[in-house]
Amino acid sequence: MARINRKWDPNCFDHVVMRGNNRQNIFSNKMDIAVLFRTLQYTNTKHPFSLIAYCIMNNHFHLLIRSPEVPLGKVMGLINKQYSNYYKKKYNYTGFLYESRYFARMVPEPGALLSVSAYIHQNPVATKKPIVERMENYPHSSFRLYHRKTDTPYPFLDLTILPSLLPDPYHKTPEGYTQFCRDYQQNEELKKYIKASSLKQ
Repeated sequence: MARINRKWDPNCFDHVVMRGNNRQNIFSNKMDIAVLFRTLQYTNTKHPFSLIAYCIMNNHFHLLIRSPEVPLGKVMGLINKQYSNYYKKKYNYTGFLYESRYFARMVPEPGALLSVSAYIHQNPVATKKPIVERMENYPHSSFRLYHRKTDTPYPFLDLTILPSLLPDPYHKTPEGYTQFCRDYQQNEELKKYIKASSLKQ
């Protein structure tokens, strides 16, 4: 049976999740993660994209990504193929590296972008056995860059969009955004407010 084409909107961000087959680890060390970022850089030269949040865990990764020029499937196909080839060669691995085709969900509203990005950044502290106590202590997430007010280290990573979407009373700054993520983690009322704000856009 032919694969069903995924919906693609060049103006819309997607929340993408890619998992290891049988939820096995696909990142064993810092070198593997560095190779993933080199793969992202290479892919960006072929199919430019914009990334506003990410989190790399041992057995999966999250991207909040927009592909303005080609369908997202081309971007993810190249990323996954390049990294899979590296992994199989390095670890003498055979079979499928990934669980399935990547999960992708469009995130059309500004408020939803904020909530999805907060969810992505909470991964290391929201597991059954938290990896770190605070989001900024996890080295393989974009939250740390927002927290440190760091200039983007990659041409495809945009750290200005999420702060610009913050509702009152948050300041539209990296500090405001990191505070939003901390509040969102604990505050069910804030989640409802953001959802309602999204519906008004």
